[in-house]
Amino acid sequence: MDIIDPRPLYARATEQAAALIKTVRPEQLSGPTPCAEFDVRTLLSHTVGGTRRIAVVGEGGDGLAVHPFADGVEDAEWAAVYDEARTRALKAWESDERMTAPVRVPWGEVPGHAALSGYVMELVTHTWDLAESIGHPHELDPELAEFALTTARRVLPDPRRDADTPFGDVIEAPEGADAYTRLAAWLGRAPLGA
Repeated sequence: MDIIDPRPLYARATEQAAALIKTVRPEQLSGPTPCAEFDVRTLLSHTVGGTRRIAVVGEGGDGLAVHPFADGVEDAEWAAVYDEARTRALKAWESDERMTAPVRVPWGEVPGHAALSGYVMELVTHTWDLAESIGHPHELDPELAEFALTTARRVLPDPRRDADTPFGDVIEAPEGADAYTRLAAWLGRAPLGA
């Protein structure tokens, strides 16, 4: 099987997320998201926390020691804090050696390329969550969703998920659904109001 270098896709996913985060208005922070246990503020906190976690993994550290949420961020600082985290993560994954080195992530010990692919999936999914929550101010990159969906189907092939899996059971996507809707459905998410 050919291994796709996830670094360019991760970079694009962080750019897409950063652009979207910059559009969040203060009154939207307490609004709902497709991830039922998160409001927009908590989703942003998790997005920053996850980005910090994969940065530490890329630096050779223990990502599991990094809290998956960013605490103490002022409402007006989300865009700046995310930019700082994503810059750190992109730098941490520059080395080709990181792609093959074994790393430890929440789902086990895997080669670096597999860990970063998983974080592309997570970031692209949470970017869709955020877009859905704030009214889709930008068109999202369909290629990122296709990659994330391929990754999701490979790492979460069973349509039923146990309590330890941070994604819900697969739900049926509407016929002709775009890549983001199919990704969301595979991870147990539905558009708000659906």
